[in-house]
Amino acid sequence: MLIVIADIQIRPGVQHRENVLNAFRNITPVVLQEEGCHGYELLVDHDSNVHYQTKVSDSITMLEQWQSIEHLNAHLQTPHMQAYQQQVKDDVLDVKIRIMQKGLSA
Repeated sequence: MLIVIADIQIRPGVQHRENVLNAFRNITPVVLQEEGCHGYELLVDHDSNVHYQTKVSDSITMLEQWQSIEHLNAHLQTPHMQAYQQQVKDDVLDVKIRIMQKGLSA
């Protein structure tokens, strides 16, 4: 099982953030039906007001679980992901993707 963390840096401004959030609202149900997808969740900073929290302004994080790298690669080539990328291209500044696995065996 692969765990993917995608940090998406959005252009400053409420409209850019809303455009990206709406795009994810549209594709999430479709992605969750893809073969090999075991989780696909959009995360934003919680407004906790604690000193130990690191907030990243204008950032959204996707937490994904994929059965294999082949499933992840197939996901990235789907028509809905290609359409998503076109839809948000003017709203997103950068995307950093980490592909991870569990560090400790059971």
